[in-house]
Amino acid sequence: MTVVVKWTGREAAALGKALSLSIRGYAEYLDVNPTTVQKWRNRGQALDVMPETAQLLEEALRRCDAEAVAKFEALLAENEPTTVLSASRVSESVPLGPVRVTSHKFIPVYLGAAVEPLFADAEPCPLGPGALEHRALPAVHLDAVPASRLHLYACGVAIFHLVQPRTVARLSELAAWRYQSYVTDMDWATDRLRELLAAKGVAMDAAATYVLSAYHLEDSPWEGSQLETALQVLTTPSVVVDREHPDGPQRLGDDAERALFAEGYAHPDAIDFGIKAVSMGLAGWSGVAYHPLAADRALPMSAIVALELDVQTLWALSTYVIDEIEAARDPVMPDEAYGWRWLRGACSRLTAARPQETSQHQLMREAVLATSQLPDRLRAAQEALRESSV
Repeated sequence: MTVVVKWTGREAAALGKALSLSIRGYAEYLDVNPTTVQKWRNRGQALDVMPETAQLLEEALRRCDAEAVAKFEALLAENEPTTVLSASRVSESVPLGPVRVTSHKFIPVYLGAAVEPLFADAEPCPLGPGALEHRALPAVHLDAVPASRLHLYACGVAIFHLVQPRTVARLSELAAWRYQSYVTDMDWATDRLRELLAAKGVAMDAAATYVLSAYHLEDSPWEGSQLETALQVLTTPSVVVDREHPDGPQRLGDDAERALFAEGYAHPDAIDFGIKAVSMGLAGWSGVAYHPLAADRALPMSAIVALELDVQTLWALSTYVIDEIEAARDPVMPDEAYGWRWLRGACSRLTAARPQETSQHQLMREAVLATSQLPDRLRAAQEALRESSV
């Protein structure tokens, strides 16, 4: 198995040549704009490929036959340093596990005013970094511990927080479980909310559309650079999974995983928020990974959970607002108090540093906000509500 550690214009263009595709043919194959392919050819290593497009390229490489892979490797070998790892060069001595983690899944659904009957029955919760009023009910899930909760926000969002301890033989098993369980967990979250609301005489049309994961790495066989690679894989699981497999997402072979650990892997868009000798932390588009080195000085996982609850709540709310505007409809908020001014305040509370905030909290908050792209989304939703006089 050939693994690309970092996709730049150079690797992306080489794959198109290895497949013997024209610029237009390659663009159609990947479902990207032909000008994007042209930029890859023109700018080479000076251009970093966007994470979403890198996933398309990874999947295209996995579908290549042996001849195309050999041609791809030969094209890249002409110019060092290479970012491609061949499984034949990887030592069998590289450990793959076992790995013990606690998985935290966040599954939000925008309910609007329909949240009110559930909110009334729930227990108040301490305010998080965004100071969003919310309450919680138990979330009974067959694969989650009793600490799991359904958080209900006064602004109209319900968000399931599922806590699931996992011990796996290798990270690719965890990554495959992650993708496979996302589908069933979203269906479960939607069905569970419908049941709860139906008991209150309220119909629900909304559905869960995404899951965000945060991993607390408890124990592993790695240290140093290999431990850094492990956190990178936890934040970008697609690198060890075949998401296009006919039977659903499947883990790649051990050779592909060993290649990453042997040579080191770092996603260009993952942001480090660790503190030397205290903790290791990474935030990426697909999630967060954290490993304390000094438990008494590191962030408690509850701090990361509190931030993600507020971030994912505001993401779901802003998505609803933007989707309504794009559909030529005026957004309907659960209460007139949750208009553009309230959204402006929530954005300010999340993005502004606080005097009582530690450096670790600040680094974590900034990394999560940057990789989620929430501030830009909140500003867009705020402007949309303002124009709609909400």
